[in-house]
Amino acid sequence: MLNEDFLLKSRISKELYHQVACKLPIVDYHNHLNPEAMASNKKFRNITELWIYDDQYKHRLMRIHGVEEQFITGNAPDYEKFLAWMKIFPKTIGNPLYHWSQIEIKYIFGSQINLFEDEPLAIWEACNKQLGEQGLGVIDILKKWNTEILSTSDDLLDDLQNHKAITDKKEDGISVFPSLRSDSVIAFQAPGFLKWLGRLEELTGTTVHNLSDYEEAIKLRLNYFQDAGCALSDHALDSSFTYKLPSRSEAIAIFKKRLNEEYLNERELTALKSYVFKFLGVEYGKRKLVMQLHIGAQRVTSSRLKAIASKFGGFATIGDTLNIQSLCEFLDDLECEQALPSTILYTLNAADNDRVATLTGSFTEEGVSGKIQFGPAWWFNDHYDGIVKQITAISSFGQLDTFIGMTSDSRSFLSLSRHYYFRRILCHLLGEWVEKGLLSDNFEILAALVTKVCYANAKHLIIAAN
Repeated sequence: MLNEDFLLKSRISKELYHQVACKLPIVDYHNHLNPEAMASNKKFRNITELWIYDDQYKHRLMRIHGVEEQFITGNAPDYEKFLAWMKIFPKTIGNPLYHWSQIEIKYIFGSQINLFEDEPLAIWEACNKQLGEQGLGVIDILKKWNTEILSTSDDLLDDLQNHKAITDKKEDGISVFPSLRSDSVIAFQAPGFLKWLGRLEELTGTTVHNLSDYEEAIKLRLNYFQDAGCALSDHALDSSFTYKLPSRSEAIAIFKKRLNEEYLNERELTALKSYVFKFLGVEYGKRKLVMQLHIGAQRVTSSRLKAIASKFGGFATIGDTLNIQSLCEFLDDLECEQALPSTILYTLNAADNDRVATLTGSFTEEGVSGKIQFGPAWWFNDHYDGIVKQITAISSFGQLDTFIGMTSDSRSFLSLSRHYYFRRILCHLLGEWVEKGLLSDNFEILAALVTKVCYANAKHLIIAAN
């Protein structure tokens, strides 16, 4: 079913995709890919290691079907894990994995492999023949995706040498930059925070006696990230996000209590997080770093699955709608200090689509296009309907011309398939609007729009910060 015109129904949609969209390089500005694997051009032992190990979307559906954990993240042989997934794959009708899995295999291993008609053993052997010690490595796979720029997700304490090693290797034509995942910076409630803080002191050669020391140590690491080409930061604002800014004297006192391992109540935690969160936002604005806010995940669900598969096991769910007042107060505080960075807002709760889309016009800056972005359909929303709803919302309430397109948001090197899935949907939707008489049938204008949304806007976002 995955022929060259998959999802493309009209003449103009086919022209836009085949002549423009599919030829554009990938700029993936938010993912969780492993920089070390890229720097070493890691080879994969077999298709299971590449296709299943790091794909929590697949793990989630396997669990829903009752597959034993040993065949998901456990110690079962890789071939048995492969067979377990192949039994589930035909049952994923209606789920984006039904499409993604086909794109992943077709684009990387060739259209001669048919996931529906070929025997699992034949698929296993055909894919493995292209992998192994002498076969496709990570860089080879990225080239097959036509990858130009990747921005990984990295903790403030991470070593960034691998990013530089990949980017400096000009012959591969791939640039890999870090983005700062700042959750640990304000995770004052975490049992391991003081241990994390001790490592921050080691890396920066500082001793943190107070809040001012903490801020200076963070600035030193921000310098390190920028030297490695960092253009973006990222925060997870879960369902409980609340912004209540305290005075500096109160924040200093609360931070001192945390250093002394004294108990902080919810009010104090919210106050300290809000203060340091604003400090980070101001720093991003000063440094021209783009701020990403991933809003609305309910990550605390099954403690049993968390113990088995860690917090990244794919078992989170959609949380409450966002606290729009807190978000606006936070952005307004930054703007009042003339330090509001360019910002990408992602929502996991699709009920917030219209609110986030309208918010793109609430904070603007002269001379800056798309200051506040409604980010792409994220996580549980990156299916066909979710992508259409997101594009429709940003078109209806914002400006599609400034939209920065899709990300993979994944740990799997095969998940760059989502860019091509998104591009097909975008071209289909534009073609549908033309057929309905909502757009003029002007190929040059629509081709320019597709180029900006699928490539140019995202590239400018990263290059502008470097």
